[in-house]
Amino acid sequence: MAFLSFTGRILFVSVFVLSAYQEFSEFGVDGGSAAKALSPKFNVFSKHVTTHTGFQVPHVEMKHLVLGALVMKGLGSLLFVFGSSLGAYILLLHQSIATPIVYDFYNYDVDKKEFAQLFVKFTQSLALLGALLFFIGMKNSMPRRSTKKKAPKAKTV
Repeated sequence: MAFLSFTGRILFVSVFVLSAYQEFSEFGVDGGSAAKALSPKFNVFSKHVTTHTGFQVPHVEMKHLVLGALVMKGLGSLLFVFGSSLGAYILLLHQSIATPIVYDFYNYDVDKKEFAQLFVKFTQSLALLGALLFFIGMKNSMPRRSTKKKAPKAKTV
């Protein structure tokens, strides 16, 4: 059962590892194609946040956002493979931040082709979020092993 669980975690994090590897290989000086694709989406997201909440999102360099996502994917994946809840929390944080920004289906009309494509990817990302929440829930529901040794019973005569 432990081998099967480990294999499942490896297959799960392969999505994050392959994505991080692609972003790393294209990173360059300016953050690569990921930064170029993320920049307009982040600007629209910032405007939505400002409009709806009144909170001004501070200016951030796109290459720093891409680098942060890379680190979160890499570190979270490494820890998650070995069964760490911290790794799951890091990946959960990454997914919850990146999903509404990258898959901005809400900026398109329902009739547009982009809406359908982004909505499908958004729901797939929600499925990953659900799997992470499931892992965290299962990890927290397991009884903890006691590391204390029991004192030997005193003999009664």
